[in-house]
Amino acid sequence: MEQKRCKWCNLNNPLYVKYHDEEWGKLCLDDAYLFEMLLLEMFQAGLSWECVLNKREDFRKSFDNFDVRKIVTYSETKIEELLQNKKIIRNRRKIESAIKNAQIFIEIQKEFGTFKTYLETFTNGEIIYEHDKTTSKLSDSISKDLQNRGMKFVGSTTIYAYLQAVGIINSHDEECFLSPNKKGENL
Repeated sequence: MEQKRCKWCNLNNPLYVKYHDEEWGKLCLDDAYLFEMLLLEMFQAGLSWECVLNKREDFRKSFDNFDVRKIVTYSETKIEELLQNKKIIRNRRKIESAIKNAQIFIEIQKEFGTFKTYLETFTNGEIIYEHDKTTSKLSDSISKDLQNRGMKFVGSTTIYAYLQAVGIINSHDEECFLSPNKKGENL
């Protein structure tokens, strides 16, 4: 019998099923991963997550495996190279914002020790269990703070999706086999 998954998961896309089953909503607060997901969610703004997910490996190659220290050094030549790359999302504002956001990410790491610690100042290290939302007071607060620090493409909806992706917000549908409400699973 096939396991039930969240309604949004396109069962015809094995990459999407794997992402749903093995990554989405699972707590991972490693700073390298947190930066990767922030960058990908930023590029997703206005598009579907599936579109970004399908291009993830090309983003990895194009953005030096999401190495925040390399991305902050990108020059206009590198920006032009990225704009010519048909395998990624070629939006100048998003590419330039990825570089600026990388600088701010590093500043936050310097201020808090890690980006994880920064996020925990908003969550007290707790996982939130909720679904059928696209924003919350938490995403509003983090979004506002990141914007005040100068980040772009980090509106509340983007940050909410980010928090879901990295597992701070667990939003698996109640009928999903990964729902925290399933007896004996994910508790």
